[in-house]
Amino acid sequence: MSVTAFIESLRAEVRGLPAYNAGLSGEFVRARYGVPHVAKLGSNENPGGASAAVLAHLAQSTTTGTLALYPDPSCSALRALIAERLAVDPGQLLFGNGSEDLLAIAAHTFLAPGDEVITVIPSFGLHIIYPQSVGARVVTVPMREDFEFDVEALIAAISPRTRMVIISNPSNPVGCAMDAAEMRRLLSVVSPETLVLWDEAYFEYASGDDGYPDSLAVLRESGLPWLLLRTFSKAYGLAALRVGYGVASAPELAGLMNRVRTPFNINQIAQQAAAVAFGDQAHVAASVGEARKGREWMRAVLLGLGVKPARSRANFLFFDCREDAAKLAGRMLEDGVIVKPWREPGYETCMRVSIGSAADNALFIDSFERRRGG
Repeated sequence: MSVTAFIESLRAEVRGLPAYNAGLSGEFVRARYGVPHVAKLGSNENPGGASAAVLAHLAQSTTTGTLALYPDPSCSALRALIAERLAVDPGQLLFGNGSEDLLAIAAHTFLAPGDEVITVIPSFGLHIIYPQSVGARVVTVPMREDFEFDVEALIAAISPRTRMVIISNPSNPVGCAMDAAEMRRLLSVVSPETLVLWDEAYFEYASGDDGYPDSLAVLRESGLPWLLLRTFSKAYGLAALRVGYGVASAPELAGLMNRVRTPFNINQIAQQAAAVAFGDQAHVAASVGEARKGREWMRAVLLGLGVKPARSRANFLFFDCREDAAKLAGRMLEDGVIVKPWREPGYETCMRVSIGSAADNALFIDSFERRRGG
């Protein structure tokens, strides 16, 4: 059997999956375009990096003496720290190789072919790709024209067939967020047979804002089955180490997911670094403060250029640049600027830009202004 024939014999759901747009690396752009400096503003990374405490721990780590041994499959030390701070049963927690690992595990645990999933567009691509990979049918609800959640349209989309509702709050890629009243309104119509997957990858950037909900409390009071996701990749600056965590509404749900996940999915170095990072909230607060300052500066400049970014509570801005965003982003690579053009149907003129250092933010603005309309 030829490779083509073999591929054609596979499940249609897998053959038809779109490739996730993971973006470009700084090394690739530097080599391809011969630029001395790259402003990597396509992946929402923390320009401040990991905290000094994490770096000191890694420099002095004795983990190298145990490289022949498997890591703790339960992430016991990190689990205890998070459980205490969030006041949850340790059995409700689960850990993934980044929070997207937990998205995949949730899809394989709770969804079956033909199940219905409700989510929002523009979307974080894996909110669609992972459910589709197991044969679920994904129903997408567009945001309003002002790039805010259309809660009433989400409610209208929910049906007796809905097995999972996936929402990122703050939204990725838009940055807007539901408040507590909107959350309660949405959750009030969800069936107890539907899992609510609430993705808070950008929680730290929004949690101090007026009006941002205590999502954990709202989910708890709903009485529904739910899964709350957070990550160490963004505000904690540990994207390279890949550590995400989830809080399930009951230990039994977490237990089911633990049967599906690979048993050693968080390496020992990553577990220890995440525990140190979780204890250094001063670094998180400083990172969030810098991101907010840069975001508001960049937003003001873009408004002055006639561009209207969506309201954002995260470390990025999303906006309609009123031209082919992929072509514009391609021209900006010549200046060493990486952004993320959006490719979902209906949003091809939209772009997401991460908030970087002050110098990289300025480089983005200069490149965007010079390269647009080309």
